[in-house]
Amino acid sequence: MLNHPVPKKRKFLPEEFQILGWESLAPFYKLLLDKKINSSEELCLWLAQRSELEGAISEDAGWRYIHTTRDTGNETYKKRYEEYITDILPQIMPLSHQLDEKIVQSPYTATLAKEVGYDLLVHCLKTKINLYRPENIPLFTKIQLQAHQYGKIASEMTITRDGKELTMQQAATYLELPDRKLREEVYLQMHERRLRDKAVLDELYTSLVQERHNVARNAGFANFRDYMFVELKRFDYTPQDCFKFHEAILETIIPLLNDIKTERKKEAGYTTFRPWDDAADSQGRPPLQPFQDTKELLEKTIVVLDKLDPFFGDCLRTMQEMGHFDLESRKGKAPGGYNYPLEESGVPFIFMNAVNEFQDVITMFHESGHAIHSFLMHHLPLNDFKHITSEMAELASMSMELLTMNYWELFLDNPTDAIRAKREHLESIIKRLVWIAAIDKFQHWIYENPTHTKMKREEVWKNIVDTFSDYITDWDGLEDIKYSLWQKQLHLFEVPFYYIEYGIAQLGALSIWKNYKQNPKKTLQNYLDALKLGYTKPLASMYETAGTKLDLDRLYILDLVQFVREEWEKLL
Repeated sequence: MLNHPVPKKRKFLPEEFQILGWESLAPFYKLLLDKKINSSEELCLWLAQRSELEGAISEDAGWRYIHTTRDTGNETYKKRYEEYITDILPQIMPLSHQLDEKIVQSPYTATLAKEVGYDLLVHCLKTKINLYRPENIPLFTKIQLQAHQYGKIASEMTITRDGKELTMQQAATYLELPDRKLREEVYLQMHERRLRDKAVLDELYTSLVQERHNVARNAGFANFRDYMFVELKRFDYTPQDCFKFHEAILETIIPLLNDIKTERKKEAGYTTFRPWDDAADSQGRPPLQPFQDTKELLEKTIVVLDKLDPFFGDCLRTMQEMGHFDLESRKGKAPGGYNYPLEESGVPFIFMNAVNEFQDVITMFHESGHAIHSFLMHHLPLNDFKHITSEMAELASMSMELLTMNYWELFLDNPTDAIRAKREHLESIIKRLVWIAAIDKFQHWIYENPTHTKMKREEVWKNIVDTFSDYITDWDGLEDIKYSLWQKQLHLFEVPFYYIEYGIAQLGALSIWKNYKQNPKKTLQNYLDALKLGYTKPLASMYETAGTKLDLDRLYILDLVQFVREEWEKLL
């Protein structure tokens, strides 16, 4: 039986209502603003009506975004997305602020705030009210349009190989081939293409940093970093905790990364280990080919999820039935991958750029974790309860990567390939944690020093990337590439400060995996219980429900690194 979420029947909006521009929405905002609230029950009803309206808007905006990322060159999609950003959202923001104030100022809110979930909601609303500045609305519009340019620029990056035009994702598959000379040629070709847009991306980033700084200053903050810590509801940790995380990564994970690279260099028999050797199998085996096409990728993913928990497989079957997947890489498609929660229907959309490599399988499980999270939160009465922080969202997705590892054999021909895939994934987690620390440290400096020059930015990145690098990889003659690698990270352009969350969640996911190896049934139940909470409890409390903890200290990280090292050594 398919796990169809029961659509919440509209009670405030007409069932046939469609958003046809701001004029179609304005009357409903007026109704909410004018409504008199005379009891706690009426406040609950009013909150439900607002949630219904915002759910419809969120889903409409979601489809506009999805369409434009699926086809970045489509002018109709572009215009509809820009209509939302330039015409609809700027009208909504001041009215949304007034609605927030209406809740906080209601005499019945104090009673409601005693209930689980609503206490956190009121706290978040007060925080949001304090951040609001009408003069920032046009800046938000400008920033969103500029940030969207990054995806368009990146989507148009291609190289030609063997007479074929390849996206960067497609070209990257060549870096897994045994032919070392070919890998070198493709690697250099890819980065030569990236460097052609370096100046454009430098200019774009400089503009984004300045506009974001203006937003922060308007809101009374010294810098955009401090503003974003409040905006992102980081109530459980501080910038100083992030700095501790950076240092802990250097002390605990860089040594393991060096050992990993040393082992790979030794297995390959190379005198030097170059960047184009990083993705290839160190024993000279061809790349794993876990599926022939995205149809097979989806089908096998569902089989694995069924084995973990039939509910998980049902979630993806529902999405498949509704056509909520776009999985293959192609020219004109935005880079990266995402799960987009569609709040009104309750059925999310998964977007990725699969090129038939095993990383696609991991990405699929990652995004499936997000999707299942969306299904598990659908029962919550308010959309605000589904607006989880990124640290919790990524815990769901990164844990799913590891919880499915026992079943990866279903994608591969033999147990040896499964061992290889698991080893490669553990190695990628270690590399990822180091990269997360580097990118996060870079962002702190960027926004603490918003008037920096391009030259100074390059100098700071050079120091950071050299510090957060293994000492095995030989970058001789490739300095231009190494010192512009940050431009590959779309988060810097599109979602600033959304990156440390991956590190926090990765540590949590490793802890959950460690628990799963000891008690699978209990660990899976804890995972489900935590995801069902949505955003009704503080982050640290939800991590505890999941059976892990929110901790960025060195000793906690050291314990997890030792666990990963032991698991990695079993796979050698």
